[in-house]
Amino acid sequence: MAVHGRSTLRDLFDDSPTPHIAHPPRTHHRHFYVATDGSYRADGGGLGAVIETRDGTRVARFALTDAPPDNNVAEYRALHLGLDMLAARAPPGSRIGVLVDHDDLAANVNQAVLAAADPSWEPTHPVTVPMRSEHHWRGIRARIANFDALRAARIDSRVNPAHPLANAPEQYGHVNDRHDRCVIPADDRSSTGGSPDAGVDAEPQIPPPSRAERRASD
Repeated sequence: MAVHGRSTLRDLFDDSPTPHIAHPPRTHHRHFYVATDGSYRADGGGLGAVIETRDGTRVARFALTDAPPDNNVAEYRALHLGLDMLAARAPPGSRIGVLVDHDDLAANVNQAVLAAADPSWEPTHPVTVPMRSEHHWRGIRARIANFDALRAARIDSRVNPAHPLANAPEQYGHVNDRHDRCVIPADDRSSTGGSPDAGVDAEPQIPPPSRAERRASD
């Protein structure tokens, strides 16, 4: 159930697993959330992306037609697009929550995050990228490195708000004509000197269900 004054994407992120990364609730709060999806059809496909702040303000939505060679490549293209969109709008030092409905992509993103934080870290699973997605994977990794913190959650396609945008881009083309917004999430910056982490940890530190009920080994 969505909480008033909070982002729908944030609620989805809080209730979803983040492959390969277990973390305390303090690090779970994000400044921005981006949900992406890519679709493939024999007669064409599409890319969808939705960006929100943690207080529920919508920053941008995109629905673009595309012609990916398969569904896996479409998912990587969509995330590359979403992170590019977000990088152009988020201030330096932002903490990012990514939502995708592709298991391997979520796992690869989090493994890349862990590797960037500790070059000596050995991945628990090999990172394999679909053929013809290498360019987009390099772009995704570059964006990961530019944010202060990022991790990916795996959500169901039935609740992914980017899913309809990617699967019917011709019906949602109007969202691309709306004015872009550059919104800094609401927090008490006046007393903190404007730090991007201001207010992030001010909320009660209660683990979301997906963390509180999970065994330490999961």
